[in-house]
Amino acid sequence: MTVCATEITKTSTSPDPEVTGPEPGAVPAAPGVTAPAAAARALAIAADGAYAARLAGEGEARYPERWTLGGPEPYAVPLPLAQPEEADSEVLALADGQVLIHRRVADRHAFSLLYPSGAPAGPRTGEARLGSVAADEGVRVRLLPPSPDGCGAYALAVGAEESTVWQVAGASGGPRRAAVVPGRCSGGVWLDRTGRLLALDREVDGRTKAVAVDLGRGGVVSPLLQITEDSDDRLLLAAPDSGLLLIRSDAPGEPRLGWGVLGSERPVRFPECLRLEDAHPFAVQPGQVLMPETCGVALRVGGGGLALWRPADRHVFRLGAPEGWLGSGLWTPEGRLCLPYSTPAVPCGVVSLSQPPAPPPPVRVDPPPPPPARPVPLQQAPLR
Repeated sequence: MTVCATEITKTSTSPDPEVTGPEPGAVPAAPGVTAPAAAARALAIAADGAYAARLAGEGEARYPERWTLGGPEPYAVPLPLAQPEEADSEVLALADGQVLIHRRVADRHAFSLLYPSGAPAGPRTGEARLGSVAADEGVRVRLLPPSPDGCGAYALAVGAEESTVWQVAGASGGPRRAAVVPGRCSGGVWLDRTGRLLALDREVDGRTKAVAVDLGRGGVVSPLLQITEDSDDRLLLAAPDSGLLLIRSDAPGEPRLGWGVLGSERPVRFPECLRLEDAHPFAVQPGQVLMPETCGVALRVGGGGLALWRPADRHVFRLGAPEGWLGSGLWTPEGRLCLPYSTPAVPCGVVSLSQPPAPPPPVRVDPPPPPPARPVPLQQAPLR
């Protein structure tokens, strides 16, 4: 399960005008697309892409909202309850259309499932309480990304010396402790399609290394990233079909974005084209079985910008983000990136983009060879 990377590969390319230079030659934006900052509160998309959820509203009037993305047209359904939600509440969409909500209630973290419930007086919101987890002092609890199976949901409780993975949906009898990992953990990336292998970034003795947690074996922890002994190696995204891993590490001398392949003995590569300011990958293309180089990767760049990249291209395309973009997105296996957005004119919309073809490498023109030298006749001195 370890990415064997005892050496580092830095991939150099020629200067890229889309990344380091002016706008001429940049990829044109899609119709209706501009480049404002993305919304701070992202839309959480379910594992299969059929539903999504967010905490909508402003100020003290926040409420959960479910988006349906799997039909012919996207639409949103508000799920308000008797009182507004706190700004720090979290929501997650499940594959069956229910929305998981995480609230801090006094000294506990409570979890419930919300769903639309028809009633004679009009649509209402149904709520099924799942139980709670004690909020010990100094412990931070947050939801992990949607489980790949679409039904379960997990939360990570981070303490001073250990971190606990809780299964908060899909388990009978309330929240269930799924794993206890020594050290302070962050991140959270699924490595398979069944929701069994979870990658966490674990800090121990001042160093952060990504580890794999086998939830099917009671939380057995195995090393995952070990680029150098003294580097901080974090896992940002993974594509289970192809094995592509998106990594941030300071092994090259400074924090850099790189990529590797799960289980491969090839070193992690840090392409020069990924030297982007404040870049965060948020979506990777599925379905590319055993072809990690062809996976499309979408990145948030510089406070709301958008970039597309593929390992095989060694080229980053800078695009304008849709107006009202909610900061998340979903790749289809066919290679289209779906970006949800919300504006006063279009409260629930999706822009679909495709990966542009990479520009051909520059053609090297060698100068013509010099003409062959002509022999100079020897001039004999006159005899005297």
